[in-house]
Amino acid sequence: MNKRQQQIIEFAKKNHSFQNKELVAFFDDKYSRETITRDLSFLCTQNFLQKSGAGAFVVYSLSENYKILKEVDVEKYFNIPYLKRDVKESFNYEIFSILENDIFTVEEKEKLESLQREFVKNFSKYDSQTLINKEFERIMIEFSWKSSAIEGNTYSLLGTEALIKNNVIGEGKTKEETQMILNHKDAFNEAIQNRERFIKLRSADVEYVHSVLTKKLGIIKNIRKAGVGITGTKYRPLDNEPQIKEALKNMVDLINKKESFFEKAFLISILIAYIQIFEDGNKRTSRMISNAILLAHHSIPLSYRIVDVEEYKKAVILFYEINNLAYFKQIFIEQFEDAVNNYFK
Repeated sequence: MNKRQQQIIEFAKKNHSFQNKELVAFFDDKYSRETITRDLSFLCTQNFLQKSGAGAFVVYSLSENYKILKEVDVEKYFNIPYLKRDVKESFNYEIFSILENDIFTVEEKEKLESLQREFVKNFSKYDSQTLINKEFERIMIEFSWKSSAIEGNTYSLLGTEALIKNNVIGEGKTKEETQMILNHKDAFNEAIQNRERFIKLRSADVEYVHSVLTKKLGIIKNIRKAGVGITGTKYRPLDNEPQIKEALKNMVDLINKKESFFEKAFLISILIAYIQIFEDGNKRTSRMISNAILLAHHSIPLSYRIVDVEEYKKAVILFYEINNLAYFKQIFIEQFEDAVNNYFK
């Protein structure tokens, strides 16, 4: 947004609804009506403003999506100690209705769709199933490594490759670290072999993927029955099983309503972690099901190989604390672009 568009947003915050002519007057006729109309049109395409009425009766107002999509100064936000940040400390029951609106801007949709077309074009050149399998194996290895690293696993990329391909256990690695990598491998292979299962999501699918990712790790596989705290944030998720089950159902309904598989994959990658459906393993489950949805829609899964672990966690916390998706969206798009540019080339 340019400075003038930022001023329009500030104007919208103070005015419940307004017309073009009111903005022209606000700027003391410094800008033409046509210029202001272009700005308003741009802000509507960004889902920051909503437009209603027709002709001379067109009015604008701040959209419900503004708070969740506006850019946040991440460095400034996290310079404030987490105990002193002004945050939503409990689960937002309105989040599912808010997220029914478009998540990606027109430009973001065009970028994702262009990258998808590029992937389809690249993939079509592969006429050998052996080569296709090898390339998916490469994605699976890099995903297993980085997704586990986000959870604190210390296996290196080469160590992960040796474990997955040759069953070589890393020196000095714990049984839990080794099992976590192998579980990622199994879950990824399940997603490839059963793609049609994730075209329409079910609550049972979420629980099943979690069970695969957490097997032999001493993590209870059923929906959480008690409260849980999250390191580094005052946000506290739901603390009882009936409400968690209801949130899970609402999440699945939301995902299935979405027409864009990009929105499906994106939203699942943050909402499982936000609800904290299970006592542990929520974020890795969210990443895996997101990839399963991409695979089900003949797209390319994300390996997260270039993601900065700390920045990823910051993006998640921003959604926990103020329900803002801008930074997490940026990471998702960057990872998708990297996947298209790195695999099946």
